[in-house]
Amino acid sequence: MKYGLPSPWEQAILDGMGREGAAVEARAADAAAEKLNIAAVQAALKAEGVDAWLLYDFHGLNPIAGEVTGVGRHGGHLATRRWYYLIPAAGQPRGLVHAIERDTLAHVPGATERYASRTELERGLRRLLDGIRRVAMEYSPGCAIPYIARVDAGTIELVRQLGAEVVSSGDLIQRFATVWDAAAIETHQRASEKLYRVKDRAFEAIGRRIGARTPTTEYEIQQLMAGWFREEGLVSDSDPIVSVAANAGNPHYLPTATAYRAIDAEDLVLLDLWGKLDGPGAVFADITWMGYTGRRAPERYTEAFAAVAGARDAAVRLVRQAAREGRELRGWEVDRAAAAVLREAGYGDRILHRTGHSLGESVHGNGVNMDDYETHDDRRLFPGTGFTIEPGVYFDDFGVRSEINMIVHAHDAVVTGPLQTEILALL
Repeated sequence: MKYGLPSPWEQAILDGMGREGAAVEARAADAAAEKLNIAAVQAALKAEGVDAWLLYDFHGLNPIAGEVTGVGRHGGHLATRRWYYLIPAAGQPRGLVHAIERDTLAHVPGATERYASRTELERGLRRLLDGIRRVAMEYSPGCAIPYIARVDAGTIELVRQLGAEVVSSGDLIQRFATVWDAAAIETHQRASEKLYRVKDRAFEAIGRRIGARTPTTEYEIQQLMAGWFREEGLVSDSDPIVSVAANAGNPHYLPTATAYRAIDAEDLVLLDLWGKLDGPGAVFADITWMGYTGRRAPERYTEAFAAVAGARDAAVRLVRQAAREGRELRGWEVDRAAAAVLREAGYGDRILHRTGHSLGESVHGNGVNMDDYETHDDRRLFPGTGFTIEPGVYFDDFGVRSEINMIVHAHDAVVTGPLQTEILALL
């Protein structure tokens, strides 16, 4: 997992892995610094009526701050003490770092003050916030969007005590930490193509084994897929989901070497697989498809899948229409459009999760989610936003889900792979 662990550069030092890994991470940090367009951030702050964006981290607790600034991925130093980087709506950025880590912010624009003692820290933070009345931080009122709520309550209290009103940096994060550039989009598209190949091979293997009456299990198919991931050069934080019958009714079920179900004839099979290219800056793709180990799935399954596909398509239409019209669209609106279809079809009480999630360098990115169910995500879908659309309905004895990926462009939005129109007959 990416967050909460030492950075790759730090681990290279600790493990004696040499200089090559550190050089790769330094290049990644340089790229992050290049993407930090101060003028663009300042224009966004002025448009939102916010005086500054205060990026803060301690020991990796706020990975968003590291993503924006490149701190923690910049070769040549560690970052284990509290640091602050303030981008004002007007004027030069300025920072506050610990004296033993004086180069923490050396790669980003602006002057940096140093502190050592806690008294010097508070004095330095007071000077940093001088003249700032309204400041954006990684904060979500009431923790309404936990993906944003990265700054601890004590730090928020301290900033407020120094006279600044703290507001959410949600849309700033969306603009400057999560949107994809052309290079990232290319990595997503290549990963997507590979995932579809793995999906096809998995369904083919299941069908062949069932047709030949060769015993097989969820775990065996999962491990075949994991091997194909390696062949394709894909990496992930988990092996794929292979779930059959009642297990498909549990959205995050994973077979293991000791807990799995056999795959038999006339079984509903759900495959959920996610991965990215193995390289700096690569972003994830994430898909879910349904199969049936017979010639024709029962009506109960096909009716549920038709509702799920209809909900998915309603969400896709909304995103594409808004992008083509240049109309502002927020994550909760997409979720609501999909959920309305499921409720109208009589499946409202079978919804267990939001319609979709942000994609990034981690499979659940820091960007806007298509969510008016688990949270009310009011962040906007800016050009370069990548995310999943994955409505599902779940019962005690089965579940169905259809998951595709979308990217918003300046004047359109695209689905980055085929849409499943019916449950695949695997025999």
